[in-house]
Amino acid sequence: MESELVKIDHLSFSYHNLNGETKALDDLTFSVKEGEFLAIVGPSGCGKSTILSLIAGLLQAEEGGITFYGKNGKKPGIGYMLQHDHLFEWRSIWQNVTLGLEIQHKLTEENKRKVEKMLDDYGLAGFAQKRPSELSGGMKQRAALIRTMALEPEILLLDEPFCALDYQTRLTVSADIARIIKSAGKTVILITHDLSEAVSLADRILVLTQRPAHIKAEFHIHLTLPDDSLLAARKAPEYAKYFNQIWEELSDENH
Repeated sequence: MESELVKIDHLSFSYHNLNGETKALDDLTFSVKEGEFLAIVGPSGCGKSTILSLIAGLLQAEEGGITFYGKNGKKPGIGYMLQHDHLFEWRSIWQNVTLGLEIQHKLTEENKRKVEKMLDDYGLAGFAQKRPSELSGGMKQRAALIRTMALEPEILLLDEPFCALDYQTRLTVSADIARIIKSAGKTVILITHDLSEAVSLADRILVLTQRPAHIKAEFHIHLTLPDDSLLAARKAPEYAKYFNQIWEELSDENH
């Protein structure tokens, strides 16, 4: 039986400034199982990214809490991919993808070999000594993923990592990255505004309300697929049903 990796328990959070407070999350409760791919969708500004920042420990909850592996204490390794690749132009691709290992003093020969294999698997082996400006947007996102995966995180937090890419590149890169992540058995929480992306990639989708956000609806995604490609997912007979149901939930929130 799959075990619970992350549990969000009656979580509330507000942002404070000189003009007062803005409540972002209100009594939010959900959990994520090991190996699950969870997508979270909701109206703009409803607090989706705040959830990832709380899980990553960048913010602290005001009420409620977050537990890992069913208890407080042990925290899984967390990889966080943002909307932009944040590669450093003054470093080569190799130096960028090994940056985390370098900072954590884990740049061992074994880990170097693992990174070399990922560069090869992700089609970047010939670009290790290039600068980020010499790569396409999709290639830079793959490099950002390698940098994240090099530290072997147990959970990946993806905050709209494909939104800066053009549509065609986004389809290709999101499919490749999803395949890589799933083959590695990683637990994923994806924030996205793209319902097609959510339905195509996720095992489960949570729909949030307007701010202060709480869970409005939950969908367990089961697509009949001839193969595991993103294109096959969008042609699955169940795809349109899920898309329309989630769209209706979100449309109600935007009126």
